Amino acid sequence: MNINVGDNKMELNGRDDLKRPLLEPSDSVCVTIPEPVDKLEKKRTVMFKIGNIKCASCVTSIESVLGEINGVESVSVSPIHGHVAIEYVPKLVNPKLIKETIEDAGFPVKEFSEQQIAVCRLRIKGMACTSCSESLERALKFLDGVKKAVVGLALEEAKVHFDPNITDSDRIIEAIEDAGFGADLISSGNEANKVHLKLEGVSSVEDMNTIKSYLESAIGVNHVEMDLEEKRATVNYDPDFTGPRSIIEAVQEVAHGSYKASLYIPPRQRETEQHHEINNNRNQFLLSCLFSVPLFIFSMVLPVLPPFGDWLEYKIYNMFTVGLLLRWVLCTPVQFIVGRRFYKGSYHALRLKSANMDVLVAMGTNAAYFYSVYVAIKSLSSDTFKGQDFFETSAMLISFILLGKYLEVLAKEKTSDALAKLTDLAPDSACLLILDDDGNVVSEVAISTQLIQRNDIIKIIPGEKVPVDGIVIDGQSYVNESMITGEAQPIAKKPGDKVIGGTMNENGCLLVKATHVGSETALSQIVQLVEAAQLASAPIQKIADRISRFFVPAIVLTAFITWLGWLIPGVIGIYPKHWIPKGMDKFELALQFGISVLVVACPCALGLATPTAVMVATGKGASLGVLIKGGNALEKAHKVKAIVFDKTGTLTVGKPEVVNVMLFSSVSMEDFCDVAIAAEANSQHPIAKAFLEHARKLRQKIESNRQSNNQHVTEAKDFEVHPGTGVSGKVGDKMVLVGNKRLMQTYNVTVGPEIEGYISEHEQQARTCVLVSIDGKIAGAFAVTDPVKPEAKNVILYLHSMGISSIMVTGDNWATATAIAKEVGIEKVIAEMDPIGKADRIKDLQMRGLTVAMVGDGINDSPALVAADVGMAIGAGTDVAIEAADIVLIKSNLEDVVTAIDLSRKTISRIWLNYVWALGYNILGVPVAAGILYPFTGVRLPPWLAGACMAASSLSVVCSSLLLQSYRKSWVFQDTKRGHSHCSKST
Repeated sequence: MNINVGDNKMELNGRDDLKRPLLEPSDSVCVTIPEPVDKLEKKRTVMFKIGNIKCASCVTSIESVLGEINGVESVSVSPIHGHVAIEYVPKLVNPKLIKETIEDAGFPVKEFSEQQIAVCRLRIKGMACTSCSESLERALKFLDGVKKAVVGLALEEAKVHFDPNITDSDRIIEAIEDAGFGADLISSGNEANKVHLKLEGVSSVEDMNTIKSYLESAIGVNHVEMDLEEKRATVNYDPDFTGPRSIIEAVQEVAHGSYKASLYIPPRQRETEQHHEINNNRNQFLLSCLFSVPLFIFSMVLPVLPPFGDWLEYKIYNMFTVGLLLRWVLCTPVQFIVGRRFYKGSYHALRLKSANMDVLVAMGTNAAYFYSVYVAIKSLSSDTFKGQDFFETSAMLISFILLGKYLEVLAKEKTSDALAKLTDLAPDSACLLILDDDGNVVSEVAISTQLIQRNDIIKIIPGEKVPVDGIVIDGQSYVNESMITGEAQPIAKKPGDKVIGGTMNENGCLLVKATHVGSETALSQIVQLVEAAQLASAPIQKIADRISRFFVPAIVLTAFITWLGWLIPGVIGIYPKHWIPKGMDKFELALQFGISVLVVACPCALGLATPTAVMVATGKGASLGVLIKGGNALEKAHKVKAIVFDKTGTLTVGKPEVVNVMLFSSVSMEDFCDVAIAAEANSQHPIAKAFLEHARKLRQKIESNRQSNNQHVTEAKDFEVHPGTGVSGKVGDKMVLVGNKRLMQTYNVTVGPEIEGYISEHEQQARTCVLVSIDGKIAGAFAVTDPVKPEAKNVILYLHSMGISSIMVTGDNWATATAIAKEVGIEKVIAEMDPIGKADRIKDLQMRGLTVAMVGDGINDSPALVAADVGMAIGAGTDVAIEAADIVLIKSNLEDVVTAIDLSRKTISRIWLNYVWALGYNILGVPVAAGILYPFTGVRLPPWLAGACMAASSLSVVCSSLLLQSYRKSWVFQDTKRGHSHCSKST
């Protein structure tokens, strides 16, 4: 088999020959390590805004003091604006030293910004509620060098933007741990193209340094990190110049094969952490049950069963009984060993001047435990004292809270199911074709998908998944892209077509040239967008943030008032003595009500209401082909009242096609096609390509009807392109013109009334007419149109039923725009607009108080996409990382516009429902726990039952958000057989 990978049509991203080694081996015995020039010359620029610059001498002073610093390359001072730009070498000096030098010279530095900001992602452990995430964000923002910090409660991650010259990821982790939370580094710096290697034959620091130096000098390698203890290397590289296999080969070339390297795939940290958290919560719950269940039996069951009750009431010393001793012994491990997490969380929260759920639990359980200890000590010291202990309350309260936490983390794991499914779409291995210099297949090798490099040729047999994004160079098949785009029908693929990594090859063998690998693939970018969306909080989250600030202090105050409210009237004798349960006194009854108030209140449910719903919704949207970039976009989309559509490629297919051919002379259709094909064959215009495709099919149809196979077409001579009007050339001995009416007028070709009528008729239908002249007479014409997408009309109707108005804004002429708008049902049209004009029209709509969405192709419409409240990029295909858009619609289907808005509305409704449930629970639960029903019904909420209710409220909110997993998109379809439009909405 011979594969021509050098064809210009197939050469999408290729820069080097496939078989040319990217890292040349050393010819000498010694390892020669050239000095990486680019590393030495690497410079950065920092800008400062400074004060007290009054004259030229001030400028001279600044330049002279900075010029004395080793590492400062150049200084540029602007006295008018008070700015100074310094170019420096990071290895020799840092911006902090430069800033201090300027200040020492007597010029105050007001602000400064460096061009390079590093980013790291961290897994956070130990967050319980919104107060935790808020206090951690504050702690990170106070850290010197941190520019921005975002903490996601539901995702349990933090994303930190920082100045690498002032701080680093290790200091950030220290700050997080100092705030009372655990932290593990997920990623740092540029994760775009990174490979992890396991090294063999390495035994010393010198070996590691040798490998590191050799790799750093290699072309395309940006950064190398070595781990001697684990014998691993992490290499950042530029995929345009090298790749994972080349890097592995480079390691093995060092010292003529003394070292070996293999691909190392780190375990998925998120799944590992989730399983660890689940197991940890389960184990803690089971450990608490080991003591709480016997404690419950000794407290509630055995005392009413003779003779066990008598045995438990046996007095060891004074009033100190066997039962009291057993309860004390069993409760203490639960309180201080199992419940240690609540003490730790409370300490760190209070140290940061915050309060969270841990504070409430610690206060409630401590009140119950230490009062019980007081009862035990008093019983030991007195032979007349009678008091009721609450050891079982403390232990069972902790057990029920841990049960709730265990069930909560189980449910939260489900919220990221959609993201996990996306990650698992890519296959683990692929079949790489090894080619010789002539493009012939030498062998086939099974390799890990992570070792695929740009320009590799991959063989994909039926039933296998496409490993990376690429372009088909040989073979034909149908590929199921539903897992990426949501498109139900398999898509036909032939040479020249693009394929997406993670999709399924159905029935043919394909040879694919890799164009996007690693994090550049569509699948990787989708995952990155969804992860970023899940970390970004929605504005509606601010409701929970505001409430959480005063929620815990308010509950503590309420619990204290409740205790006093029952204690003082009891002492005075306001309520009757029969209200006090047997075995209790006034103080103990008041204490139980106070403890119940502390533990029934649940700030966790409020904190989880928004992020869990956003996580599920963004994951579900991704599985439906709708990528929502964060909670802000999700929230704004539900407010949309007007949608602005671009025309070409959005409402229309974006590919011209011939819809009508008319002859105006005695020339036969066969000759007409032959002449036009010959004249247009060398034209690259989209309309010419559309006509060529149509004419060839028409020619084949004529030949098949005649049962002949004579399709020879004479090539046009003297071919000439006339920009904006058409083409001309000689076909045989005939002069042929193909173009618009202006071309005909230029060559003095008469355009008669019949032809004028044909042109006018089709222009009113948004069609472009192309005339064909043979030897000065018009032989025929054909009408070309960019057809409207079949679902466009139904989508516009459906949006109208949702109360959303549709507007078309396009750069095309008014006649075409009006015709398209009339066909799809859009009433308001704005035509002949440039990109800036589109953005201005959107701002005009916003001035009227409307929330506006813009739907465009994400390239020409980028100003409008940015100006709109919600920008939707449609037809993204494999290029899903469109910065201008808030929502990316992977497939070119307008129904996804409806899906995005409908999913947004469902999600916001679910968030409000979560808030109603969380707030309603607290509003109802706190008064009941405080004993408001007790005087009338005798019903009171024991502390252990209040703790169970608190745990259940968090679980219920998470389960409520999980119901979004069952979302089915609203859909619109056209019944082509009956010609009727149908709209249907899922329930």
